[in-house]
Amino acid sequence: MTTNHLSDRINNLSVSQTLAMAAKARELKALGKDIISLSLGEPDFNTPDFIKEAAKKAIDENYSTYTPVEGYAELKDAIILKFKRDNGLDYKPANIVVSTGAKQSLYNIAQAMLNEGDEVILPAPFWVSYSEIIKLSGGNPIEVPTSVESDFKMTPAQLEAAITPKTKMMWFSSPCNPSGSVYNREELTALAEVLAKYPNIFVVSDEIYEHINFSGTFCSIASIPGMFERTITVNGVAKAFAMTGWRIGYIGAPEFIAKACTKLQGQVTSGANSIAQRATITALEAEPKVLKYMVDAFHKRRDLVIGLINDIPGLKVNVPEGAFYAFPDVSSYFGITLNGYEIKDANDLSMYLLEYANVATVTGDAFGNPNCIRLSYATSEEVLVEAFRRIKEALVN
Repeated sequence: MTTNHLSDRINNLSVSQTLAMAAKARELKALGKDIISLSLGEPDFNTPDFIKEAAKKAIDENYSTYTPVEGYAELKDAIILKFKRDNGLDYKPANIVVSTGAKQSLYNIAQAMLNEGDEVILPAPFWVSYSEIIKLSGGNPIEVPTSVESDFKMTPAQLEAAITPKTKMMWFSSPCNPSGSVYNREELTALAEVLAKYPNIFVVSDEIYEHINFSGTFCSIASIPGMFERTITVNGVAKAFAMTGWRIGYIGAPEFIAKACTKLQGQVTSGANSIAQRATITALEAEPKVLKYMVDAFHKRRDLVIGLINDIPGLKVNVPEGAFYAFPDVSSYFGITLNGYEIKDANDLSMYLLEYANVATVTGDAFGNPNCIRLSYATSEEVLVEAFRRIKEALVN
């Protein structure tokens, strides 16, 4: 009998399904299979040259020593400028914490805020790591299901029904990963009116896809009257600036929460990478219009992909207003057999598409919606057309 030397904590932790599918696709590619990966949420653009130049300059200027735990003062100033310019939010340096990616920001918040048994409301679908980070921190994720018919948005009535005496927080993303849904000011105001009755509930607003937004407007829930002092706004440069590997995220939060996150980070990773921070100063000081060429490309791809999905019988999809994902409902294929492969659920369908169509997707089960799969359109139009040709051929016999 083998002794299990690992902790219950790690044994109970789920593997990130997006990373697992990406790894599986790489394995099959290494074996010579022609795999098209629509699994990973990573822009296919290079980091803009003006940001790379700032990083080179930082190297030449010898920014090579430990950084302040909560981030360089100049970067915090740039973040404050960005929040004011883009979101109408007035933060001070004491409200800002820079971390090694927005994922660490989220983990810091959970560790700093949650006690054993605290409940966190998650409108589903939600980003894969939310529920696992919450559980790692002793919290209990409370999933609120939505559907393609409601544009995958939680209603005020659903929020009210999910609140219990144990509710500590609500976490959500807008634009949403995986659905691409964007909450407008009216919708956020309606949710805020419910939360106004429960002053001890805090909100985590994940706005990492803020600038990849086709709706023409964007609203931070912290800008809604009554919400600023109870919202932790999470953002970063990975998606909009094509800086996934630079690993810089940040929060704007009430000072006591920011201090707690800094305290935790000081014992775990200390300050984020020096060169990446200097480059991020330059990125955030730039006007968002410098990103227009990328946003326009994603918008065009969105329209292409929605058309291709609607051309496949049995798939239902909303029109995502942001990010670079489509999240079609594939439940009409459940309970049937395709090419000898029994499709019981979205997990089966995702694996079938990988093995039969050589297209990597991610099961919606990982995002809290077992009727859907997530498809990333952060790749060229030519690749997207071929991927959906394969998908249609695999599904329509």
